[in-house]
Amino acid sequence: MDLKNKTILITGGGSGIGLEATRQFLQKGAKVIITGRDKSKLEDAKKLYPALIAIQSDASKEEDANDLYKEVEALGGIDILYHNAGVGVPPLNLGVPNNNHLKGAIYEMEVNYFGVIRLNNLFMDMLKDRKEAAIIHTTSILSIVPSAIEATYSSSKTALAFYVQSLRKHLQIINSKLKIFELLPPLVDTDMVANRDDKKISPSQLISGLINGLENNKYTVRIGDSKVIYLLNRLLPKVAFGLINSKKNNKKLLVN
Repeated sequence: MDLKNKTILITGGGSGIGLEATRQFLQKGAKVIITGRDKSKLEDAKKLYPALIAIQSDASKEEDANDLYKEVEALGGIDILYHNAGVGVPPLNLGVPNNNHLKGAIYEMEVNYFGVIRLNNLFMDMLKDRKEAAIIHTTSILSIVPSAIEATYSSSKTALAFYVQSLRKHLQIINSKLKIFELLPPLVDTDMVANRDDKKISPSQLISGLINGLENNKYTVRIGDSKVIYLLNRLLPKVAFGLINSKKNNKKLLVN
């Protein structure tokens, strides 16, 4: 896929992975629109990269999604929709009764799953009409093997992974040229996991791998340890589960 002169919409683009994606896509000659809930982060991103367009929008809200579509349509539309926005609630011990279990799960599903489907439904026809277009979905290494301390987050990403596979097949059946990509990151060094001492990769490494996958039409893009866990889970699933759920993490679960 040729990224030059493509217009890409990146959700959650004001910081972290989304901001790094903005930098690298601009370097490739793409036009970039970013969204996010935090107006100040969007303004800071705009100062760093004056060429981008920033639109305040909450991925969990239907009204924001509808308004976003109208604004993007007025700007001339997009060629690539990159679902980068995602949320994770603090780890909870599911074996201990707690009303926050359900609240957290609903929030994660609203952003990580339903929010993605909502935007896909809005932008699908626009993208299908483009000569070359794509949707990038961010699942996770935890959609391969679940984390015991991030059970509902893992579930939201697994739901999205199955949706992506089905969407790709449905588009093939109707002979659509719209490309459906799935990005499976391992743990990435962002503010969301700043307090964790687990092995991490940089946002730069992740986005470089994503862009390589896009340019080579590799529709499932596994980065770093996601490759290892995918293969290991096929051969030795108990070992793969143990690597994701170390004794250190199990101790953290008991403490929480």
